[in-house]
Amino acid sequence: MFRKALLLGATMFVTPVLAAATPAVSPVPNADSVTTGSVTVGGTAIPYRAVAGTILVHGSNYNDSAEVISSRGTKVDTSKDEDAKNPPVASMFYTAYFKQGVPSNKRPITFIYNGGPGSASVWLHMGSFGPVRVNTPGDQHLAAAPYPLINNPQSLMDVSDVVFIDAPGTGFSRIAGKDAGKEFLGVDGDAEAFTHFIAQFLAKYHRYNSPKYLFGESYGTMRSAVVINNLEQDESIDFNGVILLSQILNYDNSDDGPQFNAGMDAPYILALPTYAATAWYHHCLPQQHPDLKAFLKEVEQFASTDYTLALQQGADLPEAKKQEIANRLHDYTGLPVDYILRADLRVNGGEFDQQLQAKTGNATGRLDTRFSSPTIDPMSQEVDYDPQSTAISSAYVSTFNEYVRSTLKYGTDENYRLSNPQGHWDSHHRQPGGGYQPKGVPNVMTDLAMAIKTNPNLHVMLNAGYFDLATPYYEGIYEMKHLPIPANLQKNIEYAQYQSGHMVYVDPNTLQQLHDNVAAFIRKTDNLH
Repeated sequence: MFRKALLLGATMFVTPVLAAATPAVSPVPNADSVTTGSVTVGGTAIPYRAVAGTILVHGSNYNDSAEVISSRGTKVDTSKDEDAKNPPVASMFYTAYFKQGVPSNKRPITFIYNGGPGSASVWLHMGSFGPVRVNTPGDQHLAAAPYPLINNPQSLMDVSDVVFIDAPGTGFSRIAGKDAGKEFLGVDGDAEAFTHFIAQFLAKYHRYNSPKYLFGESYGTMRSAVVINNLEQDESIDFNGVILLSQILNYDNSDDGPQFNAGMDAPYILALPTYAATAWYHHCLPQQHPDLKAFLKEVEQFASTDYTLALQQGADLPEAKKQEIANRLHDYTGLPVDYILRADLRVNGGEFDQQLQAKTGNATGRLDTRFSSPTIDPMSQEVDYDPQSTAISSAYVSTFNEYVRSTLKYGTDENYRLSNPQGHWDSHHRQPGGGYQPKGVPNVMTDLAMAIKTNPNLHVMLNAGYFDLATPYYEGIYEMKHLPIPANLQKNIEYAQYQSGHMVYVDPNTLQQLHDNVAAFIRKTDNLH
């Protein structure tokens, strides 16, 4: 359903990680690695201890007797034939950065992950809140290696310890055992794995009494909604806050392929403000507006009123009114009126990316619509690739693979997987108090709502980029405003938008804004002040 983009988006039990249980067959690079370093944020040097390692998460039918745990050990060896017969297990890779010299109960901790589904967390690790990051200024394709890796002045280490987690089957995380894919590669199985990973991490590092936060990007926001509810209901662990970046909680709202979900007009409505922001950025509007934010407020108003009413009329929409709406859409998107009419007023994200700059032979980015590159096929209905992804991915992948091996001293002989190689993802989701949703349309708004209602002190922060067409910013706002929670709990939710794309942090200026907003959110909700 999601093109490459979101890659850039049964009860389980966690067994204790026993140092003495590591089997002799585990290669030395698989052992947890501890290093030290320092990062300067706001002119202050912050010394830290970095731990790169794994924690085992077992499937629901695992025999957790001491003998079985000892024989299986703390690692997954996917080369062993007996793994095809053993119960499923996931070895989840993480990198944790702890500020030195601070008592753990006086220091917040934030768990950070990308989405996909089935993406490693290299993007957030190398681009957002870690002690080092890639430098990706501008909206152009970066030159080839070598890529500089710089001290990260926007690291979140000034207010919180941070833990970057790779989902099962991605990065250095591995899954094994009978039906491991079915166990871990799906909405509910993935969320259960993260839930128990976090509980085990809190125990391993004595962080149960620390202020705690989730930070998920893209599909990671869907994961966060389920995980935070699981933590509360199944583990009796309340968190201080959930920080969402580039949100999607309901696949029915996605602008990827909405034509295959006939009768659902929300994706077209919620993507329109992003179309407008993109056309504004590329100077494709019939009349340029001087103030982007004011312009978008106007577009949002049109999208939620006249445009919504027109689409809801379907075949009963009068031709004169249809022409009027098409003219307005032309004013807000720059797309030709005849194209809009042929699309029946409904242009999906891929079509918009292909058409906006068609006259110049350029395709528009999806993850970040500020990026452009030559169109692969000028006659294609939708864009064939994502210009932003191809522009920056090599820098992220190259610098992380060098950094994790040379600096963190981990994974020398292992392949770091950007995404889950199995390709399967189970989109069924069992909502709180209900049955499974139809395959292909998971909706976790109820999960987040239940977490807020059962912990009315839980705070939520939604961050989004104006130029994100993978998860349009107005979609996230819409979902939050439609959470089934009492009106007085809406005050627990705050919003921030940025002049950036899906990966808000790729722009140094908006990364600074993101840091400042998230740091302020943590400071006012960590109960330490």
